[in-house]
Amino acid sequence: MKPIFLKMGQKMRLKANHVRYIANKIAQDLIQSPLLELKGTLENLTTLTYQVVQDNVDQESAIDHKVRDLLEEKLDEIEFMRMDERQLFWEAKRRVAAQRDFVLGWEDRCNVLSHQILEKILDEDLFMFSVSENMIRNLIFKSIDTYAKLYESVELEVSEKIKHYKRKLPVGSDEYELVFERMYEEELRRKGFL
Repeated sequence: MKPIFLKMGQKMRLKANHVRYIANKIAQDLIQSPLLELKGTLENLTTLTYQVVQDNVDQESAIDHKVRDLLEEKLDEIEFMRMDERQLFWEAKRRVAAQRDFVLGWEDRCNVLSHQILEKILDEDLFMFSVSENMIRNLIFKSIDTYAKLYESVELEVSEKIKHYKRKLPVGSDEYELVFERMYEEELRRKGFL
């Protein structure tokens, strides 16, 4: 399983296979907060949150695809000049993201997601609250940030457990991925995130 968040500089990369975990974390944190009272259902809140985060992931995926296409067109030139493909990818991604008004910075991206989720919550009238919208946005932001930090520690724990698994599993194999996913979910449940 690849990292959900790649913190290269100040860029954040969300992975599609973790959208549901992030959506669940945000929904759980909102429901458990004394600042809010849920008017809708947990399922509606989770679905709404999932859609916003998934849309964001899809936008980044489209940017990545566009950048790969651009670099493929220039592959001969890149190889001839012995350019660093990873560096070129990030430079091109930064430009394409800017053209599409897509934020790559960690804090700014979390802030954009928090704002979009809050807007949807308000549109759907899912909560009653008497605090500022900024406090709710901060709660959503903190959920995303907490999940990112948790992922790193859980990933290390699960990887260590798999290293000491009764039989050796080659990293990257289908079986490894299945075991990793199962253990990852168990660890999230144990920590109260699912």
